[in-house]
Amino acid sequence: MDVINLAEKLSRFSDHWSPKIVADLNGQQVKVVKLLGEFVWHHHEHEDELFLVVRGELRMEFRDRHEIVRAGEMIVVPRGVEHRPCADEEVEVVLFEPASTLNTGNVIGERTVSQPDRV
Repeated sequence: MDVINLAEKLSRFSDHWSPKIVADLNGQQVKVVKLLGEFVWHHHEHEDELFLVVRGELRMEFRDRHEIVRAGEMIVVPRGVEHRPCADEEVEVVLFEPASTLNTGNVIGERTVSQPDRV
């Protein structure tokens, strides 16, 4: 039951597209991640994903449109919806998702993080 300082947790790493676990609750995990560039197109069969932007600007691309998510804003991507997170400049994000959620969803590749580190 310790206070978690998100800025401090985010200062502990510099790599992109590699979520880090900061807390667990009710089978969910709270993760922090830094994003830069374009991720892979993917979807999650069984999980919704919540992206809360702490710093910067996230462009969440969908096949038919995109949404801009700024610091202090969030977006929920429903299960089954194909999406691609993109960041023209580094963005810091908090993720809320089931502990079983794989960052690349239905796509396995070089950016897949099967066992996120804890910070």
